Amino acid sequence: MVSGFEHLTLATLLLIIVAGFAAGWIDAVVGGGGLIQLPVMLMIPGITPVQALATNKMGSIFGTATSSVTYYRRVKPDMRTALPMAVVALLGSVGGAVVAATLPGSVFKPIIVVALVVVLAFTALKPNIGELTALRHSGRKHYVVAACIGGIIGFYDGLIGPGTGSFLVIAMVTLMGYAFLEASAKAKIVNLATNAGALMFFLPHGSLLWGVGLVLGGANMAGGYLGARTAVKQGSKFIRIVFLVVVAVLIVKLGIDVVNENILNS
Repeated sequence: MVSGFEHLTLATLLLIIVAGFAAGWIDAVVGGGGLIQLPVMLMIPGITPVQALATNKMGSIFGTATSSVTYYRRVKPDMRTALPMAVVALLGSVGGAVVAATLPGSVFKPIIVVALVVVLAFTALKPNIGELTALRHSGRKHYVVAACIGGIIGFYDGLIGPGTGSFLVIAMVTLMGYAFLEASAKAKIVNLATNAGALMFFLPHGSLLWGVGLVLGGANMAGGYLGARTAVKQGSKFIRIVFLVVVAVLIVKLGIDVVNENILNS
């Protein structure tokens, strides 16, 4: 399979378009769109998990590029923080993808579930967090913290992936002091880099389904554009609500994965 259309039905193609649009919207607001997009990709007849991951990243990069540009024009995020963070995140994503080729992501899923539960509880119990930007660090320390966040979450994106945008947003809100809107704007730029890093790993392996990837990318672009505009218009409070919903869904999804994997291994 090169295009991915060889055994694709019209119904599945339409589902891919809808999933791509919805994932692009969610990714633009708080991240986590892969929860919708990747399972639909796995429904393509004859597709391998690696092809699904690679094509999912290809579609996502169109959406993150579109939402990044939209945020840049409307929010004017501080690129002196976002760009170095994105470079480190790209390198981390490549490293994570290399490790993922030898180490199953299921090893880390229980830890991720616990981390997400803590994040959900912390955000829910602090209703004023992320309303306004009040930076916690200045000077060199600010950029060191940004680079660490980019590297660690970039590595996670290459290794496992689900919820990368959400982790970026909450890390920038809690550890750096950004409001949710500014954090989302910077998260899209960093997420664009992590998607590019993963693709750098997948491209030489010939895993991309180019036809499906372009269709998915078009739908993701439309969703990303609308999602970014919605987030800018509605502001940090709206983003916080969507964030809590997406993190809750992530916990349920990854929790089910952990239980199913334990049952299979027992």
